[in-house]
Amino acid sequence: MISLAQRFYINSSRVYLERFVRQAADSLPPGGLILDAGAGDCPYQPLFNHARYESADFCEEDLNYGKITYVCDLTSIPVEDERYDLVLCTQVICELPDPLAALKELYRVLKPGKELWISAPVFYKQLSIPYDFHRFPEAGFRQILDKAGFQVRHFEWMEGYSGTLSYKLKEAAKTLPLSPKEYGGGPIGWAAALLAVILKPTFGMLSILYGRLDMRFKNTQAGFCKNYMAVAVKPASDYLRK
Repeated sequence: MISLAQRFYINSSRVYLERFVRQAADSLPPGGLILDAGAGDCPYQPLFNHARYESADFCEEDLNYGKITYVCDLTSIPVEDERYDLVLCTQVICELPDPLAALKELYRVLKPGKELWISAPVFYKQLSIPYDFHRFPEAGFRQILDKAGFQVRHFEWMEGYSGTLSYKLKEAAKTLPLSPKEYGGGPIGWAAALLAVILKPTFGMLSILYGRLDMRFKNTQAGFCKNYMAVAVKPASDYLRK
């Protein structure tokens, strides 16, 4: 049964990420060939029905994977050079031990002049243990794309600060301890536990509010985001270096 909070909560990050992927799909002409790198359960495949869709993933986590074209490490994709008209890689490079090697491989399989559409977290709890290795602030994200050979064409926050705040409040509502022992016991521990009883539902309601506010206005002028999104191009002059 869906709780009241679940019914009204909006994960603005997912909404903005799907919009980003839709833009990627719209940029790909009919019949174009896309690689969804780290595709998982292939949630975005339907957006590319007008194109030819291929996917790659190592398929070693306890997940319900989609129909993966290439079961492989993203540092070694078994296809020829310059195969794809577009590469999509969402929320994946944080889970790779060597993200630079993976980006260089995505560069290899992408045609010159074509684009990599990519996203990565900067502020997010650890997931997919033991497959979660990195977080990418803006300078680090730009640098690793540059080192792989890409030119960053577009770079933006995935969500605004209200979305980040919504996420943090939701996590606090879920995980804030209610036991006095979790606060060191004694009178202060009991006071903190009683305060948590009040704060947890308050945080839950504020999480709903700020998630919806983030959809109303994406504030990128203050605070910080959870994730970054980028469009990076493989230079059309790449063939001159061969």
